[in-house]
Amino acid sequence: MAKTATKHRFLRACKRQKSNTPVWFMRQAGRYMEVYRKLREKHTLLELCRDPELACEVTMQPIRRFDLDAAIIFSDILLPLEPLGVPFEFAKGEGPVIARPLRTKEDVDRLRAFDPREELGYVHEAIRLTVRALEGRVPLIGFCGAPFTLASYMIEGGSSRNYLHAKRMMYHQPETWNKLMETVSGVLAAHLEAQVEAGAEALQVFDSWVGALSPEDYREFVLPHSRAVLARARATGVPVIHFGTGTAGTLELLKEAGGDVIGVDWRIPLDEAWRRLGNDVGVQGNLDSVLLMAPAELLRKRVLDVLQRAGGRPGHIFNLGHGILPETPPESLDVVIETVRAFKP
Repeated sequence: MAKTATKHRFLRACKRQKSNTPVWFMRQAGRYMEVYRKLREKHTLLELCRDPELACEVTMQPIRRFDLDAAIIFSDILLPLEPLGVPFEFAKGEGPVIARPLRTKEDVDRLRAFDPREELGYVHEAIRLTVRALEGRVPLIGFCGAPFTLASYMIEGGSSRNYLHAKRMMYHQPETWNKLMETVSGVLAAHLEAQVEAGAEALQVFDSWVGALSPEDYREFVLPHSRAVLARARATGVPVIHFGTGTAGTLELLKEAGGDVIGVDWRIPLDEAWRRLGNDVGVQGNLDSVLLMAPAELLRKRVLDVLQRAGGRPGHIFNLGHGILPETPPESLDVVIETVRAFKP
């Protein structure tokens, strides 16, 4: 681990060691790339995720095309749902749909805890293949969803605006809620551990829906479960990034839950976020994904603004405030990368 940390600027930044600013992008493999779209003409998203060779190929596509500082394994945060006993499908134009969402204690009691090394072994095999394909060029990031986001998908049955059903369970059935979160947390932590065993050199935990929560609800109903997952992830010895969207009101609580690096979305200036978080964690972010569709001059200006707010402090990883959108011109990533590389604090 120590040798790798001195070689790659991404890993040095994760450890808040002096480094030129690294850059990678959430959803850097995906529909904005023509090579990926061609694969999707032949395979569904789940087929790509569940075939280790295809997942490796998709992971490598942006690494071949762009000068990036990290790869992230091509997978999906919802893959643990089916072995838990919650089948889902991706409906065209609607995203994931769960036909039988969890609403009662009996629903939660029927969940089946499982060993990710067996049921999600295809993800870990994809990591092994990708590590070999990378040949040390850049580190590979493994990931999972956070307990709240996965539990909410299972309760809501898909995407949601107000998370009514999830919050109703939190408020009215706290014992059922905690049992669900404990079951999910155990699976996610083991999945992260297995990814490191397979060769992942960093981990990211995505809490994509956490912005729906008040600070009080996060502290009472979510923080203990996220902290349990993040503690086991950090115990593997690799750096851990904790990312959420809509977290301007809960940044300090995300830090309390854990992570070597806190991912920041575009709704808060990066310097303000870092001031609130303190200098004992790294910060990842935080360009608005839609700016990748802006004119190049404006895009460069906004990239420089993020970099200037970071001020050259050790521990900054340049990224978006969320994932790359499918409509993004690939050339915009070149503009961002070139601007980051040329920046001198």
